Parts: sequence; structure tokens; C-alpha cells
Amino acid sequence: MRITWHGHSAFELQESLITLIDPFLEGNPMADVTADEVDPDVIVVTHGHADHMGDTLTIAKRTGCKVVAINEIAKYLQSRGIDARGGNIGGTIDLGVKYTFVQAIHSNGIDEAGFGWDAGSPAGVVVSDNVTVYHAGDTALYNDMSLVRELYRPKVAMLPIGGRFTMDINQALIAVRLIQPQLVIPMHYNTFDVIRAEVGKFQRMVEDQTDTEVVLMEPGDSIDV
Repeated sequence: MRITWHGHSAFELQESLITLIDPFLEGNPMADVTADEVDPDVIVVTHGHADHMGDTLTIAKRTGCKVVAINEIAKYLQSRGIDARGGNIGGTIDLGVKYTFVQAIHSNGIDEAGFGWDAGSPAGVVVSDNVTVYHAGDTALYNDMSLVRELYRPKVAMLPIGGRFTMDINQALIAVRLIQPQLVIPMHYNTFDVIRAEVGKFQRMVEDQTDTEVVLMEPGDSIDV
């Protein structure tokens, strides 16, 4: 699997399908591509906030790709003419690649639809496409991350580290211990001043205290797993 980071929480996974997670590109000061430059088979939306749902509508309308999201978000996207498939926490949507929603502790609302539009549960997603990858979405630390390890055993975990709206580096270190991936890629940091994080310190802490390797990426960087 080839994993490309497009900045913030936007990742592109290329294996049997091209999966684009949380495509916040336009308005993202870190993004290396525009919404017109990606061509996914599937978009996954972890929650409805503008820095995660991002350019989903624009991309899906242009490409005709499928969108996988929590049921309330999927229904909203369906109302806009998008081929959206809804699921919920603990459930799997199988499109040849399996997308399983797991818990995220966060808030959720569809910013595009106006303040106060409920968007159901926020989520993380486990993507199983030869390699198993866990994208935590926006979340606080919670002890049941150990169940992600027990049930899915992801090789790669993408974890937010920016603090304020999500885990910070100290909490993310504990998350690594709970999940025990081979590789962890930090995300959701340094996009804006309020989520500045010492990513080098995070790398040192994780690699000194666990068996997990930290992969630090710049927007546009890819790794093969």
C-alpha cells in the first residue's frame, strides 16, 4: 500500500482501490494538492467538521466516487446527489476494501450545512486493503483504543497530536501503547497556530518507550507499506 499525506488529516491510500480520507484541501495551508487534482475511488469522512469533510462534495460530484461516512453524514451527502454509503460505530462497509467505523471522542456537526446541524457520532476508521490502517479521526485518548488493537491489529495508525481539539503528544504516546502499531503517522498538527505540536519530541518519546516507529511526513510525501 502507498500512503500519501496531503496535510492536516487528509490521507490517500493506494492499493486495490484509491481511498481518500478527510479531504480538506481547499483552504488548507498545508495541502500539496487541490480538489481538482485527486481522483479517488472512495472518500471516507470521519466527521462533518469543515477541516475533515472538506472538499468531499466537490470531489465526489466531479469524479462520481463513492463516499463512506457515518449514517447522518451519508444521508446529508445523498441529499446533495452523492453516492454515499452510511454506517455506524462497529459496522463495516465492504466495497472490495473494508471500511470499519470505530469510536472517536469528539464533537460532530456538518459545518457546510450551517451551525447546529447534527452529524451523528464522530468516528475513526479502520481500512483493510491488504494492509490494515487505522485513521483515528479527531479524538481524545480513550482506553478502549486497546480494542482497535485486539480486533483489527492495524499495521499503521494515523493519530492526531495537536492538542486543544484532540489528543496532544503525551496522550498520543499512550494511544500508541494501547494500539501497538508497527508504524504511527502523526496528523492534525501545525496546520494552524492553535494546534502547534513538537512532532520531533513525539517521535523521540514513542521510539524511546515503545517498539513503534514514527514516520514524519511532509505534505505530498508517500511511503510504501
